[in-house]
Amino acid sequence: MVQYTTTRLDASFAALSDATRRGVLEQLGRSDASITQLADKFHMTLTGMKKHVGVLEHAGFVTTEKVGRVRTCKLGLRRLEDEAAWIESYRQVWAARFDALDTVVEDLKRQEEIDG
Repeated sequence: MVQYTTTRLDASFAALSDATRRGVLEQLGRSDASITQLADKFHMTLTGMKKHVGVLEHAGFVTTEKVGRVRTCKLGLRRLEDEAAWIESYRQVWAARFDALDTVVEDLKRQEEIDG
């Protein structure tokens, strides 16, 4: 199995675990926005939105730049390749387990028919 930096995956999945943060990423995928604009769109306080943006920034999904009094957010350079690879490795493990379970169930059915 591929080895991943636990801290990085923890930060990524923590950032993506919240619906508001996923919404912020979707919004920033369309266009850059100030924290004020994001707070208005998601009907929350500036402080609350700053915290959400901070989590996304820590994970590398968002970058911010302050010009004057306005802090503008945009998508970071980080993509989700590592996270997708991690998920895929576990998908393969579970697929193999379900295939093995299917084999056991089929064997039990055959044995039941023979005994039945």
